[in-house]
Amino acid sequence: MKSRNVFEAIQEFGNDEDFTPVETEEFVPTDAPAGSKKKLEVLAERVRKGLPLWHPLDRTDYSGLSAVVDRRRRNGSSKG
Repeated sequence: MKSRNVFEAIQEFGNDEDFTPVETEEFVPTDAPAGSKKKLEVLAERVRKGLPLWHPLDRTDYSGLSAVVDRRRRNGSSKG
């Protein structure tokens, strides 16, 4: 039977509400800033490995980072 929505899928296959992630030696902090491609890759990999999503020593701020400058933008507007 093909599920038509998430509720039917849960009825058919169950859920993981009792899932408890396991902290293994692979569960290491990341210095990747929140929202970055690298941070999203780290989070996805943690999920795939069954690790906790958030490490207590993950980067929590943007200090020491440099912004990418779009030289085409001048005075808050973009041309071409």
